[in-house]
Amino acid sequence: MKKIYLSLALAVTTLLTSSCGSVRNADTPYVTVRDGKFYNGDKEYRYVGTNMWYGAILASEGCGGDRQRLALELDTLRSIGIDNVRVLVGGDGRDSIPSHIAPKLQTAPGVYNDTLLSGLDYLMVELEKRDMKAVLYFNNAWEWSGGYGAYLDWAGFSGDVMKSDGSGEKRHFDSTPVPTIDGWWEYMQYAANFITNDSARAMAARHVRSIVERTNSVTGKPYSESPAIMAWEIANEPRCFINDSLHRQRFVEWIDEQSTLIKSIDPNHLVTTGSEGKHGCEEDINLFKEIHTLPNIDYACIHIWPYNWGWLGKYNQNYDAEKAGKDSDPVTTMVGAACDSTQAYIDEAYEVLSKEGKPIVLEEFGYPRDNFTFTPASPTSGRDVYYRYVFNIIKESGKIAGCNFWGWGGLANPRHTIWQRWDEYVCDPAQEEQGLNSVFVKDTSTINMIKEMTKQITR
Repeated sequence: MKKIYLSLALAVTTLLTSSCGSVRNADTPYVTVRDGKFYNGDKEYRYVGTNMWYGAILASEGCGGDRQRLALELDTLRSIGIDNVRVLVGGDGRDSIPSHIAPKLQTAPGVYNDTLLSGLDYLMVELEKRDMKAVLYFNNAWEWSGGYGAYLDWAGFSGDVMKSDGSGEKRHFDSTPVPTIDGWWEYMQYAANFITNDSARAMAARHVRSIVERTNSVTGKPYSESPAIMAWEIANEPRCFINDSLHRQRFVEWIDEQSTLIKSIDPNHLVTTGSEGKHGCEEDINLFKEIHTLPNIDYACIHIWPYNWGWLGKYNQNYDAEKAGKDSDPVTTMVGAACDSTQAYIDEAYEVLSKEGKPIVLEEFGYPRDNFTFTPASPTSGRDVYYRYVFNIIKESGKIAGCNFWGWGGLANPRHTIWQRWDEYVCDPAQEEQGLNSVFVKDTSTINMIKEMTKQITR
């Protein structure tokens, strides 16, 4: 497979030749916020970035690592104008859980895979070389990297949840349910206990402290002084999952505690939540505002998933393209509705925060391939329309300061529809079809459009 990467190096080099003149000075200061905008020094920082949760794994010298591919991926991203990547500092929990990523960074509370930590160090160095920025997130409300569920397991939690079959009966779990096996409703009820479990929260806080206080083993400098870090992020899509007064209160308290802890260790870098926005706040825009107006949260973030949220109509991953026919492909026929809903979602978030002086970042947005196919270079006409629409909002509205599309598959060539060890990493998590939302270098129309739009947005 490495021969394939090498064969693509010439193409990458060609891309670099035409765009590397825009690289900023290597001594870039920390990103700051003023009057609702990001600044890199005295220059406004508007960016198009991507999600690359597997960055630290790819940068390691252990299982899953491939530093040759990492270098080519980062060079390719830089060549099309992308200078910001969102990366997981995880995962967590016991090994061999179905639908979980591997390898794990934290195998027990405070017990780390040193090979992966070294990979994170190496990734920061490679980003610094290219004058790129990273948003690093610590936790995850969803099961695919451990997160909430891993901390509950380590805390010894067990409990009952309502069955999703409508029977009104309860089911007992001694460990975190696996959504693809036990049900998403069951998982979400169970995971809601993280917010109210002091032991689980304390272990998550120790993980945050360990990483933010870390000294890079390659450079010998503390992470708090790294110019590659744009922001620390509390979690991927943190939720309270249950919309009652107790969970809401504890959720806000937890965001406040975590952001205050990070700032007490590292005052140089920005801090944000990782929230989906209203959808991740139990459909309560006031809760969204509350967590993003906390004193140590520097900017707001939202995520938008038209397909996952039902904006393409009543379709799911069992959609049968052959039976429906090409004219009925919701990815292409419903893209206009997805764009309208996207605009409305952004407008609502902006309206409640416009007077708070905090930028908003659309740090996750994804869209499937035509007819829900997965393979690199398969048609992306619906996605291209949707991406261009989102980029134009960023360029013209002034409501979004930056974005990270989901996500970067780059040079990978998925071997299986659902990830298996040690398939090459794309950006789709292990429980999802590999390639459903990923952008590959073979997706020529998407890549060219991203390159075109980044020039317009960041100039």
